[in-house]
Amino acid sequence: MLSRTADNLFWLSRYVERAENMARLMEMGYRMALMPAAGDGNRSEWASVLSASGCAQGYDPDMPLRQAEVADYLIFNRDNPSSILNCFENARANARAMRTAITAEMWEALNNALMELRRTAMHNLAKTDLPEFIDWVKRQGALFRGATDSTILRNDGYDFIRLGIFIERADNTARLLDVKYYVLLPETSMVGDGVDNYQWTTVLRAASSLRAFHWVYRDDYSPYRIAHFLILNPFSPRSLAHCSEQITNHLEHLARHYGQRSPVHSLAVETYSLLTQSRMEEIFSQGLHEFLSDFLKRNQVLSSAIAETYYFGSQ
Repeated sequence: MLSRTADNLFWLSRYVERAENMARLMEMGYRMALMPAAGDGNRSEWASVLSASGCAQGYDPDMPLRQAEVADYLIFNRDNPSSILNCFENARANARAMRTAITAEMWEALNNALMELRRTAMHNLAKTDLPEFIDWVKRQGALFRGATDSTILRNDGYDFIRLGIFIERADNTARLLDVKYYVLLPETSMVGDGVDNYQWTTVLRAASSLRAFHWVYRDDYSPYRIAHFLILNPFSPRSLAHCSEQITNHLEHLARHYGQRSPVHSLAVETYSLLTQSRMEEIFSQGLHEFLSDFLKRNQVLSSAIAETYYFGSQ
């Protein structure tokens, strides 16, 4: 496969996943904002969403940190490279660049999503019913993944698509947890109370993991259990451990396919081993925010190593 095609497939899936993940971050901010102010030590939920998304630097400091303004910036602002609109446009641009490498179903899922997103009705929906708009974005991501999984060949192109999905998903899961534990960290007196528990279950809802969590841990919605489910549980489809396992597996497929290994494979194994050998007690002891920050750096290094190994361009 040409490196240019691999690059397009990798970023195509990353942009679709990023659009969905941006919606999940907004869902978390929206749900937490519904709670009454819990203490003077808490920061604005929407400021927290901006920080966790990595988009705070580009937000106009003169704009109020309210739902309407922040949501518009994260959804439609063309100056924000990670806005949902830009993500879908970049995804379609990558798909169009190598149209013959994807199936008709994948193209239709992307193209239809972008055409609908550009309509005025979607702007109005985001303003009047943000939860419904967020659900729409998540459905588009699920539609694209379903079209991909059911129609594309399981060759090296599929491996690059899956690498993009899990690199981006791991990044988002870490950011979702960081919003709760660091940016929205309540005062010590509030830890374990109703507000704290609601915020933790909000993390599960934003990750579409509430029912799956209940199947594993029943009604034990403690911070340790929730963090374990989204970090170390290998059966949780959005956990850091599961994402790292999938990244390692698909890099191994590529190594066998091309008959060549490189430092990126060792990097992936190192990150996966870190997660399989970690314990929640140790993670909370060293600091969850510090652990997540270290993981985000590792994930970025791994993404750059994939690009370098397979001669990707810059996006």
